[in-house]
Amino acid sequence: MNGVQVAVALGILALIALATWAKVRTTRHDGSERDVYLAGGGLSWLYVAGAITLTNLSTDQLVGMNGNQMLLLAWWEISGFVGLLILAFVFVPIYYRNGCTTVTQLLERRYAGDTAGVRLLISALFLFGNVLIYVPAGLYSGALFLNALFGGGIPLIALAAFLAAVSAAYTILGGLRAVAVMDTYSGFGVLGVALLIVVLALSAIGWDLSGVPAERLTFIGDANSPIPFHTLFTGMVFIQIYYWSTNQNITQKAMIAPNVREAQKGVLAAAVVRILIIPVIVTLPGVVAYKLLGPVGDKAYGLLVAHILPPWLAGAFAAMIAAAVIAHTAAILNATVALYAVDFHPRIVGAVRDQWRLSGVATLVVTAIALVLVPVYAGANSIINLLQQLNGLSSMPVLSAFIVGLVFRGVSGRAAMVGVIWGVLLYALFQFVLAPRGWVTLHYIDFMVVVLASSVAAALIANRISGGERGIDAGLFT
Repeated sequence: MNGVQVAVALGILALIALATWAKVRTTRHDGSERDVYLAGGGLSWLYVAGAITLTNLSTDQLVGMNGNQMLLLAWWEISGFVGLLILAFVFVPIYYRNGCTTVTQLLERRYAGDTAGVRLLISALFLFGNVLIYVPAGLYSGALFLNALFGGGIPLIALAAFLAAVSAAYTILGGLRAVAVMDTYSGFGVLGVALLIVVLALSAIGWDLSGVPAERLTFIGDANSPIPFHTLFTGMVFIQIYYWSTNQNITQKAMIAPNVREAQKGVLAAAVVRILIIPVIVTLPGVVAYKLLGPVGDKAYGLLVAHILPPWLAGAFAAMIAAAVIAHTAAILNATVALYAVDFHPRIVGAVRDQWRLSGVATLVVTAIALVLVPVYAGANSIINLLQQLNGLSSMPVLSAFIVGLVFRGVSGRAAMVGVIWGVLLYALFQFVLAPRGWVTLHYIDFMVVVLASSVAAALIANRISGGERGIDAGLFT
């Protein structure tokens, strides 16, 4: 461990915190849901773009995707461009028109009868994913990177605890406004230094990738690869629609602008960053690390950075990565607390008298649970592939509820719940029973299409059996 690295990293993190404080300190708060969880709807397109980019771009991507050490993983980010376009032109107007704080509020307004049930079920799935998957996995991958960069001198759990504590502080003290501003300021540094890493890494090998196996350089994945090529036209499409358009963690950031036009500008700016910059920084360093260091897996990015950067610049990059993890974690913490405060607390406990206090308590609880789960992810062969597989437990079932609610008329909330529960159980059966035993050999991305189609069908059948209406609703865009 180099003292210069640590000092530079802590200094830059302190400067980001100071700049964030200077931006938000004059803000007047009213303690409402909109104030705490949507930044009062007062941030410009620049902060929408920054918040969306950094909520997605954390060490899950930089460490996890580079950890696969192949260019093929770039498809996750390239296809994300399409998902952001759908968010901008289809879903942003719908969310703003309905005055949503959480995406689940839209479902409650679109279904007939027992709408609270489907809203709470979807919210519970989001909470499950955030608390048990996204937050601990993000903390683990961030701590893993910093541990590798600092030469293993600081215990991984200590690094995770530091990242968790700072993330919680942003969420508790500043709400989504502070998180979005911090995201944006950190984003400039993260993207800039990450591009520098690409240039320095390629320079270290003379811009020559010869000797790297062809399967690590191709964009055409075979049946045994993480992304078989045909899946780009099957499950990948729906995964991107779910992630960018119906996922509270992302869509919440699109709702911090004062109006639809400003929000769309921010989403489109994030889409441009997604297609031009992100694919390069999440794949090329891993491939270079393969040539320099061999198949080192999820340690590839941290080891490469330590190998090619001088100590002071490695410290600066450590600060940027730490800031990305903190911004990512704080954004998900805020989304998680919003789901609990808006969807659950009023029904289970009672009216919320102080949103800031509730946000603080809930943030501490979620952070503690996630930190305890960090060691669980240490046994994963590939953190990014594990996350994508686990996402299937909720992604397609949740998307089915949006499809049924927005496209079909007269469907009851209970029928939608049948479809969602069916999808969760079917994917769990596939992932944990059928696929491991070789009884079903479909790639998990392909199987997501099966889950989505059967979940929609299950909801419509349940609705028909219960006597509900059926038919296409042309009011999707109204």
